[in-house]
Amino acid sequence: MDHRAKPIRMALACLLATAATSTLAAPSRSNRTAPPDSPLYKVSWQPVAARVEDLLQRMTLEEKVAQMIGIWEKKGGIQDVSGNFSAAKASQAFPDGFGQITRPSDKRGVTVSNNAAGVAAGAVNRTARETADYVNAAQRWAVEKTRLGIPMIMHEEALHGYVARGATSFPQSIALASSWDPALIERVFGVAAREMRARGANLALAPVVDVARDPRWGRIEETYGEDPVLVSEMGLAAIRGFQGATLPLKPDKVMVTLKHMTGHGQPENGTNVGPANISERTLRENFFPPFERAVKELPVQAVMASYNEIDGIPSHANKWLLDDVLRREWGYQGSVVSDYFAIKELNTRHKLYGTDMAAAGRRALDAGVDMELPDAEGWSTLAQMVRSGQVPQEQVDKAVRRILTMKFQMGLFEHPYTDARTA
Repeated sequence: MDHRAKPIRMALACLLATAATSTLAAPSRSNRTAPPDSPLYKVSWQPVAARVEDLLQRMTLEEKVAQMIGIWEKKGGIQDVSGNFSAAKASQAFPDGFGQITRPSDKRGVTVSNNAAGVAAGAVNRTARETADYVNAAQRWAVEKTRLGIPMIMHEEALHGYVARGATSFPQSIALASSWDPALIERVFGVAAREMRARGANLALAPVVDVARDPRWGRIEETYGEDPVLVSEMGLAAIRGFQGATLPLKPDKVMVTLKHMTGHGQPENGTNVGPANISERTLRENFFPPFERAVKELPVQAVMASYNEIDGIPSHANKWLLDDVLRREWGYQGSVVSDYFAIKELNTRHKLYGTDMAAAGRRALDAGVDMELPDAEGWSTLAQMVRSGQVPQEQVDKAVRRILTMKFQMGLFEHPYTDARTA
């Protein structure tokens, strides 16, 4: 091992020791069981696939589409002026429920001192206890106040530790990679997972397994470097730390989101989200390996498409990338999630369909995207598009099936709440 890695490993070991002593135990799971007359999807011992199909056939089209979206800038529609979750407002704004809350630890949607509603500027984000209470209130609404009681995904950023008030921040990814120590990386993200799950989060928008091949690119620090082998090994270690190696998810783990597929790390002129004018050979030799190894070796359930285009085709519109390669060639069974505002950016950045957001939404869904983050824009009229015949019902069902599978594998139907005392 390179002697230069030793100081980094020693510093990380100290930080891990401190985090371990300050991180409380993972929330205990309840002994709640389904009554004898419960529908099949609520019976915990039934196979996940059977539970998914039972629930899917009970859902209306609007309920299905609702599972495909997150809420972030529209959080004002689900909380009061103080930022507390409001069941009454949520039922009015989202009568069919919705799939997930984007970053429950932040106060997006709170009206702040400059009277700018819908932004976080000037707002102090939630403490650990406040986040846990917010998550529990939101899940209680989803489970008890919506027709089918489908709990929600709560996703958070966690690039080098849980990005939240009072959480442990570790060195950036490029520094973690320079430790050359996968076992240490696994411990790092094990701490992040425990901190996230204690507050009620269950999905991390990490790890980044982009291979960085242009030093001018401004996001080098988010990556594990330029070598596909090192990036693969560090990415696998991070996944094991966050999620473990098997499903269903353990109570002190969170699921991962592989980011960003792909070509993100070699943009034209080094400009972030710039075009990646690279060949298929370069993709397969340099950029695909970390993603391919991850989805083949570990039970990854979420992959995020990248903002950039490859040879003129944006990743969120690239069916060859997201369907032919990821799903058919590699056998990936999980969900594809959009990067923030990326479906909208098919028009605003990539100029595909002018101002026609519905067309951008149709293209992304057809390419293989299952969830739109952080809010519904391209899919705000998806139910109408299905009813008018512009979008096949089968495409929606496929996407929702993958989302529900993730939720069952998370154990959310049995254990939707966190013990706020441990946050």
